[in-house]
Amino acid sequence: MVMTSPGTATAVNSVLRVPPASPAAATAYFGASLAFHADASDVASALAADGDPGFVVVDSRSTASWDQGHIPGAVHLPTALIPEQALRLLDPAVPVVTYCWGPGCNGATRAALALAQLGYQVKEMLGGFEYWAREGFAFETWEGAERHAADPLTAPVDDDADCGC
Repeated sequence: MVMTSPGTATAVNSVLRVPPASPAAATAYFGASLAFHADASDVASALAADGDPGFVVVDSRSTASWDQGHIPGAVHLPTALIPEQALRLLDPAVPVVTYCWGPGCNGATRAALALAQLGYQVKEMLGGFEYWAREGFAFETWEGAERHAADPLTAPVDDDADCGC
């Protein structure tokens, strides 16, 4: 219950039981979130644009997962191998975007942490490989290039459409 005026109580739903943050706190939080995360659509757009996107994409999954499907041009660097192989495979001056399977996997988070601890600037790709494929972006497998139709629950089905985000 919340008191709205002297002697008047109003029931609070589960959304507002904890009040929203102040605009200043929300600005700090969401600004920080964007410093740590990118989504599959933004990564795909940057990679498709002419020129150097200014970052490298790292697939932090196992070799079997990599063979099953990965983002074209990504560097395969399983999380467990980051401490011993990152400096050989990645330029410390180039920001890194990590990904793993999908939203239910924190492998990209662990990879991002390991890279940050080595001094890399890093972001995590939200949605991982699952949303890359579900949004209809091309990927490579051990058998060659593939592309699935966009899932209308995750992305516009028209190739020229913009989600408006």
